[in-house]
Amino acid sequence: MSADGFSGGPPPGVRPDWTIDQGWDSYSQAEHDVWITLYERQAKVLQNRACDEFLRGLDALDLHRTGIPDFNRINDELQRLTGWSVVAVPGLVPDDVFFDHLANRRFPAGQFIRKPNELDYLQEPDVFHDVFGHVPMLTDPVFADYMQAYGKGGQRALGLGRLANLARLYWYTVEFGLMATPAGLRIYGAGIVSSRTESIFALEDPSPNRIGFDLERVMRTPYRIDDFQQVYFVIPSIQTLQEVTLRDFSALYERLAGAGDIGIAEIVSADQVLTRGTQAYANAGGRLASAAG
Repeated sequence: MSADGFSGGPPPGVRPDWTIDQGWDSYSQAEHDVWITLYERQAKVLQNRACDEFLRGLDALDLHRTGIPDFNRINDELQRLTGWSVVAVPGLVPDDVFFDHLANRRFPAGQFIRKPNELDYLQEPDVFHDVFGHVPMLTDPVFADYMQAYGKGGQRALGLGRLANLARLYWYTVEFGLMATPAGLRIYGAGIVSSRTESIFALEDPSPNRIGFDLERVMRTPYRIDDFQQVYFVIPSIQTLQEVTLRDFSALYERLAGAGDIGIAEIVSADQVLTRGTQAYANAGGRLASAAG
């Protein structure tokens, strides 16, 4: 929910930290119905596609109920599990505000929901993307720590002028990450799990490249926001994300300053490209785990 290059203070009626009241009592039944429609069709498509950590979080927070979740209610369980909370914001927020929230285990979420004619595409993240897509993973202690570490890393990247590189890490993990598991390739990125069409495309379409996760490779790879991804990076486990964010990125940032970008659809010699097929992905999970260790 950060906006690159955002400047200026919060708009009128917004708190200094850019938070607002969710206004749960103000949602109409039509808005709740949109949530229910989105939830029910995603719950079907994500069976055998989403990772176990996401599905466990979905159950733990009981996000279905009768419509858009009340942040106060889900925060009780989220606080108990990992010490995180969801805070409502009016839309995109400045980068420094976004990183401060993450560094303090607060996830900023939009409180509006898309219109019935926008079920399959929305330019700005809404409450379904932010809460259904992101928040279940925050019930996992390891991923919750990764997100906090990312927030602290974002604060450092702002000071070093390397935000563009760090933003790619968020995009290719938190938003569009895949995981190789013994059961096959699985989704954990919020941009995928909240999209019916990309949930299918990311796992089953032959066109995108699926590449074993490498931190420097990820930070050298631009991304696109106007279409399905042309490349997905595959981690062997959530622990991998935690491990990479516990490092000092200074030396990496120095190397990146003298290195060019790698084209989105490009394959380089060091890439570990995963082939299609459940068994291939299952085997790759083992190889990726060995490489990460």
